[in-house]
Amino acid sequence: MTDETPEEKSIGEDARIDALEQRLKAAREREEQRNAPVKTESDANYRMGNRVLGELVGGLAGGAFIGWVVDQALGTTRHQGLLVMLCMGVVVAFRNIIRIASRPPE
Repeated sequence: MTDETPEEKSIGEDARIDALEQRLKAAREREEQRNAPVKTESDANYRMGNRVLGELVGGLAGGAFIGWVVDQALGTTRHQGLLVMLCMGVVVAFRNIIRIASRPPE
C-alpha cells in the first residue's frame, strides 16, 4: 500500500483531473479549428455558375413560353412566333451571360 493520506491522494487526483480537462479543452479547440468551414473562392464561382445557368434556362424558357402564347393568340399553325421568340430568348440570355462575365471580380 501507499503511504499517502486521503488528503494527499485527493490533491494528486485533482491535479491530474485538471490537467486532463485542460488537455481535453485544447483537443476540442484544435478539432473545432480543423473542422471549421473554410470559405474559398469556389463558393463565388459556384454562385456565378448557377447564375449563368439560370440566365440561360430562363431565357430559353421565357422565350419559348412567350412565343407559344403569341402563336395561340394569333392562331398560327407553323409556330413562327415560338421560333422567333425562342431565338430572341437565346440572344437575350447570351447577352446577359456576356454582361455577367465581363464584370470585374468583387
